[in-house]
Amino acid sequence: MPVQDPVVAEQTPAADHTIDQCWDRYTPEEHGVWDTLYARQMKVLQGRAAPEHFKGLELLKLDEGGIPDFRRMNERLYKLTGWEVVAVHGLIPNDVFFDHLANRRFVAGRFIRDADKLDYLPEPDIFHDVFGHVPLLTQPVFADYMEAYGRGGAKAARHGMIENLTRLYWYTVEFGLINTPEGQRIYGAGIVSSQSESIFALEGKSPNRVHFDLERVMRTDYRYDDFQQTYFVIDSYEELMEATAGQDFDPIYARLKGQDDFKASDIAPGDKVYSEGSQAYAKAGGLAKGAKWS
Repeated sequence: MPVQDPVVAEQTPAADHTIDQCWDRYTPEEHGVWDTLYARQMKVLQGRAAPEHFKGLELLKLDEGGIPDFRRMNERLYKLTGWEVVAVHGLIPNDVFFDHLANRRFVAGRFIRDADKLDYLPEPDIFHDVFGHVPLLTQPVFADYMEAYGRGGAKAARHGMIENLTRLYWYTVEFGLINTPEGQRIYGAGIVSSQSESIFALEGKSPNRVHFDLERVMRTDYRYDDFQQTYFVIDSYEELMEATAGQDFDPIYARLKGQDDFKASDIAPGDKVYSEGSQAYAKAGGLAKGAKWS
C-alpha cells in the first residue's frame, strides 16, 4: 500500500481482508491530524454539507476528539441501522468490498495521512472513510441504499459491468449533491472530506451540475485524480433508493452495452441541467498544472 503504516504491516489480514484497528496504537501526532482535519472541515462545511451529515456526526459522537475507536463507534452505529465499520489493510478486491456492504459492514483504512500532507491522499485514509462516509450510515434510507448497492455487485460482475456500477457509487456515495430547501448541499464523502472540493463542487463555475438519472450516471466517465467535471444532484435519499434498489438491472445492463459512454464534461440530451460549467479548470490542466478554480 502506498502509505506505510507499521501497525498494518505487522498484521496478516483475515480471509475477508479485515485487520484489527489497534486503536491503542495511534500516536498523539496521528490523533492531532484527525483533530486538525475535523476542525477545518467543520468550518468549511457550514452551509455546504447536507444536514444529515451533521446529524450523523452528532449521533456517533465523532466530535469527542481524536481518531474514533471503531468498537465504541460501532456500538452506536449498530443500534441505529445495523451497520458496523471494519478496518482493512488497504484497497480490497471488488467482490470482497461488495460482500462487506451487502452484510452491512463498511470498510475503512486504519491509517491517517501525514501532518504535512493534509490535502494529499495516495489512497483513502481513515478521515475520508469515517468522517466522510460513516455519518450517513446513521440514516436508515441511505444505509439501505448502501446494502442494496453491495448486493448488486455480484450481478454486475456476471454481466461484466463492474465499471458501470462503480460509476454509480462514484457519482452518489463519493461525489453526490442533494437539493434541500436551503439550496444544493454536499452528501458525497469525497467532497465532504475535502476542504477545497467542498467549495468547488457547490460554488465553482467550472463543473456541470445535472440532476441524477441512473443510466446517465452509469454511462458517464469520471475523474479519479482531480475535482469532478460533473456533479449529479438528487432530490432525496429516497429518490436514490427507489431508482436503484427497486430496479431489475438485467435490462439496464443490456441497454448500456449498446450505448457509448459520456465524457466526464458532457452535457447529454435529456439532462436536467442546474448549471452548465465552463470546464475552465479542467481545460487549464487541473491539479497537475496548478490551475485556479475559484
